[in-house]
Amino acid sequence: MMAANGKKIWMDGRLVDFAQAQVHVLNHTLHYGVGVFEGIRAYPTARGGAVFRLKEHVARLIASAKFYHMPIPYSAEEIERAIVETQVANHTLPSYIRPLVYRGEPALGVKNLKGKVSLAIAVIPAKKYLGDGSDLGVRAKISPFRKPHSDALPSFAKAAGNYLSSYLAGADATQDGYDEAILLDQNGYVAEGTGENVFVVRDGTVYTPGLESDILLGITRDTALRIAADLGYPTVQKLISVNELLSADEAFFTGTYAELAPIRAIGHYPIGAAAPGPVTREIMDTYHRALRGEIPKYEEWLAPVPGLARAAPRARS
Repeated sequence: MMAANGKKIWMDGRLVDFAQAQVHVLNHTLHYGVGVFEGIRAYPTARGGAVFRLKEHVARLIASAKFYHMPIPYSAEEIERAIVETQVANHTLPSYIRPLVYRGEPALGVKNLKGKVSLAIAVIPAKKYLGDGSDLGVRAKISPFRKPHSDALPSFAKAAGNYLSSYLAGADATQDGYDEAILLDQNGYVAEGTGENVFVVRDGTVYTPGLESDILLGITRDTALRIAADLGYPTVQKLISVNELLSADEAFFTGTYAELAPIRAIGHYPIGAAAPGPVTREIMDTYHRALRGEIPKYEEWLAPVPGLARAAPRARS
């Protein structure tokens, strides 16, 4: 669980104190789940603070809002500036940034297409989402709950209501003593974690479920695919069976908050000889260097945040 605390929240063009960021209890988004959001990270780098893949996150936020008929009253550039402004106001690194598009005025009734669309942006200190599993390996289980088919809920949209199945899967996994759950799609193939995409490594090839499994188009997923290809590993997006997952050489989760987290076991089935495996470790190491601005070809992924301190130099090993 993430602690929700901070200094300032951006709400429709102004920064308000954290405790004063309030909406009406009868707002449409609270009652019907019709809200869209993003999870974004900012990190210290050698050149100062930077938001990772800001443009891609904002583009997905706008696309998600369109799916749910919520016209955002700000341009992409205005949202990007607001995110940077909120990051500066909270002055914390590393951070987790949560933009939320919602209808906050009191309005009951499912079909609310005319209510005011608002935007809020919060910044909180980032911690390890999956605890020690982020480094040592996550224990996951196959969930009894399925990923909804995109005929029911658009999987490309990062929407509040889309996460009810993730909540149920995560609660079930936690009560059974696991770190995370893996949801299957409606045809029984591997889809994703409760808030992460899933990768499998076999014979040096990196596999991940494709769009036919109704997955969210994860930005960290895209990052991992590009890094893996740049490192010379073949990458394949395809249907992945439970058998392929359980017999994999390596497996890992990707997600903005989870970052890259190796999977060491699925239920009672250990994955590979150790976690992280060699391919996962190389992708993880490159990913973390990219976050710190240490790889020039990935600097395009970093949006500078003025006024935030630089990262301290790492000790040489």
